[in-house]
Amino acid sequence: MWVLTPAAFAGKLLSVFRQPLSSLWRSLFPLFCWLRATWLLASKRTKQQLVWREPDETKEEEEDPPLSTTPTSVNYHFTRQCNYKCGFCFHTAKTSFVLPLEEAKRGLLLLKEAGMEKINFSGGEPFLHDRGEYLGKLVKFCKTELQLPSVSIVSNGSLIRERWFQNYGEYLDILAVSCDSFDEEVNVLIGRGQGKKNHVENLQKLRTWCRDYRVAFKINSVINRFNVEEDMTEQIKALNPVRWKVFQCLLIEGENCGEDALREAERFVIGDEEFERFLERHKEVSCLVPESNQKMKDSYLILDEYMRFLNCRKGRKDPSKSILDVGVEEAIKFSGFDEKMFLKRGGKYTWSKADLKLDW
Repeated sequence: MWVLTPAAFAGKLLSVFRQPLSSLWRSLFPLFCWLRATWLLASKRTKQQLVWREPDETKEEEEDPPLSTTPTSVNYHFTRQCNYKCGFCFHTAKTSFVLPLEEAKRGLLLLKEAGMEKINFSGGEPFLHDRGEYLGKLVKFCKTELQLPSVSIVSNGSLIRERWFQNYGEYLDILAVSCDSFDEEVNVLIGRGQGKKNHVENLQKLRTWCRDYRVAFKINSVINRFNVEEDMTEQIKALNPVRWKVFQCLLIEGENCGEDALREAERFVIGDEEFERFLERHKEVSCLVPESNQKMKDSYLILDEYMRFLNCRKGRKDPSKSILDVGVEEAIKFSGFDEKMFLKRGGKYTWSKADLKLDW
């Protein structure tokens, strides 16, 4: 094959046309071959520059192994039983099972060894089982023996007695009391009513006990169809909780919606815009911590009464195997926990009463 410079090519072409016709083809043929080879080479280079090639999948690349999830903050729903009938409840009384105390302690020790810093006891109503003694023993165990930085409880508050604070208050960092309205008629409509007891008046009493026994006081509210237009600014400021957690009503299949559900929460649901308007109305409340459905759904590590992690990614609660059977590291793989969203929503905060520096 010939390789010619442009000047040499012109000279060669001129000499060709000076030859007799009989030898013209023999002279032009190598030129045509050279032109075709040059064109193919240029075309190949152009394609290499313009076309993105798939990476070679046969070539093994070293990748860092995925990081295991640390159960920094765990919500242990050790009972599903409750004395209230909130219409939107998403952890309903499907069983009456409660682990033996020593088994629950063994599971909590496994969680501590896996990196747990905060435990939150919830239900159902956690003060219902054994009149709060079971709960008190777990609280004391977590603070004195496991030495967790934070031990907290979520309760409707109706069954708490001052004697419980006297026995166990020093071991508890935060008590969160559920209150969805400061209108008692609305509370009854929602399902937070119990005979002659006034939910709002009881909330005031609990606030006083938390101050007297040095427990940080928190309020949880679920915003739904019946309280979305309410203005709670003055009441929240007067109670002055360390945090006011405001949730958007959430549907969970098999719990508060669907065929097997014990509740029908569809009538309580509000839209995102309505939730945002409620937040805007309360923007002056400094302790407000809002949680939309998007933030809440996958950003909690939830442990059920059998100590199984509950995965809510598909809109229902799919349980893992129990940490008592397979250990924390294996069970947590099936938790569906979104650690990035947990941090984004402010899941890690100053949660030890020793660090809160409250003016008791």
